[in-house]
Amino acid sequence: MSTLEQKWALVTGATRGIGKVIAEELGRRGCNVIVHGRTASACAATVDRITAMGRESFAIAAALEDAAQVQQLIDTAMQRTGGVDILYNNAGLQNAWREISDLTYEDWQHTFAVNVFAPAMLCAAFVPVMKSRGFGRIANVSSGIQDCPQLSPYGAAKWAIDKYTAELAAELQGTNVMVNAIDPGWIKTDLGGPNADHEIDTVLPGMMVPILVQPGDPTGHKFRAQDFKHLK
Repeated sequence: MSTLEQKWALVTGATRGIGKVIAEELGRRGCNVIVHGRTASACAATVDRITAMGRESFAIAAALEDAAQVQQLIDTAMQRTGGVDILYNNAGLQNAWREISDLTYEDWQHTFAVNVFAPAMLCAAFVPVMKSRGFGRIANVSSGIQDCPQLSPYGAAKWAIDKYTAELAAELQGTNVMVNAIDPGWIKTDLGGPNADHEIDTVLPGMMVPILVQPGDPTGHKFRAQDFKHLK
């Protein structure tokens, strides 16, 4: 608890589903939380839950496929907090279901913009502040998707974020800024659908592992939240 007390966290895609669970759990563990969503109104319920815990919280709206809005998200967070201590790149989207030969340029571009380009921009912006403070934790939400050609852009984007996580971790060795990927599992959410394997409450405590790691623990690693559900 003392590690996270009064730390500022930014959680993208925190208006519903796994992101909302993550944001509220960070609040319970002592963090102040920036709640990101596509609209400010969509963020309100999460902000209210966190402020009711006695934490500071506010919303920033941005469409992550738009580089200018990502930059505005960064600028607003910097202005209001001086830079976050914890970055949780949770927001993601799947491409439209199409046969692999029918996937369009826009399918690939849009999927990578949200799942790879925006997280990379956020990391690039906040890592220097984390390094200057001697503390930072970054979690990049990954996936275990495989053998699903109709969702190739999504699967490839999640592979890319795993690779980016490993490369960023190599750059940050010895700084106490630690970055790991985390696969929540196939969860019954709007994204995962009703036929998914796991209920949403099974993502905890596993989704906290990349935030709770300490020097000497893995960095550049891919954790799986379902491996920790028995600890709940």
